[in-house]
Amino acid sequence: MNLNKQLRSYLMLFLFLSLSFAIHAQKNEKDALSEKIEEYKEKFQVNSIYESITDNHGDNCPLVYGTRNMRVVLHGIVYRGGANNVYNKNLIRDNKNPMPEEGLENLLNEGFSTAVYLYQTNFSDVKQIIGPDSNGRTLKYIQNSLSNDKEIRELLELVYRNILDPASGPIYLHCWNGWHQSGYASALILMQFCNFTNEEAYRYWEKCAAGNLTKYRHIKNAIFAFKPYKEFNIPKEIKQIICPG
Repeated sequence: MNLNKQLRSYLMLFLFLSLSFAIHAQKNEKDALSEKIEEYKEKFQVNSIYESITDNHGDNCPLVYGTRNMRVVLHGIVYRGGANNVYNKNLIRDNKNPMPEEGLENLLNEGFSTAVYLYQTNFSDVKQIIGPDSNGRTLKYIQNSLSNDKEIRELLELVYRNILDPASGPIYLHCWNGWHQSGYASALILMQFCNFTNEEAYRYWEKCAAGNLTKYRHIKNAIFAFKPYKEFNIPKEIKQIICPG
C-alpha cells in the first residue's frame, strides 16, 4: 500500500512538472513572438494594412530597396508588395520579372527568411537560396501562383508554421507591382488568421489594387469562395498581436 502511495506521489509530481514546463515553454514562445513583432513594428513604422513601406517607385525605405508598394499583412510575419525592376536605379529591366537579387539580399539583411514569387515568369533563372549572410542566415526564394487549392493550402501552411516559430524571419509575398496577386494572397491570409470576412477581404484587395479591376473577376470569385482551414487556427491572443489595426 505504501509503495502504491509513493508511486502515485511520483506520478503527480511528474504531471505537475510536465505541466509547469509546458506552460513555461508556451510563455517563452509567446514572449519571443512578441519581441519579433515589436522589432518589425519599430523597423517599418506602419500600423495599418493600407500604409506603404516603399512607394510605387520602390523608394522611402532603403532597408528593403528592391521592393515596391510594400505593406504589412501580419506584423513580423508577412509583408506584401511588388518587385522593383522597371524603376530600379541600379538595374532596370522589364516589369514582368522576379525580385532583383539586390532586393532579396536586402530582405535577408533585414532578417526575412522567405520570399514568395506569385507568378512563374522567369523564375527558373533566379537563385532560390540567397546568402548566407554574416550571421549564417539564408533566405529561401520560392514560387507559388495560388492557382489551385493545393497551392493555397501550401501558402497558408507556410504562414502558420512561421507564426509558430518565433525564430523564423518574416515572409515577403510579391507579384510585379504589389497590387493584384500579392493582394489576393494577403486577402487569403487575413481571412485565415485575422477573422476577415470574405466581403472585408475583397474590399481590402480592391482598395490596394490599381487599374481596370474588371479584368480580375477571377480573384473576386476566389476570395468569396475561400473558407479558412480549421487546422491552421491560431489562438485569439496571437491574433491580437500579429493582426494590424
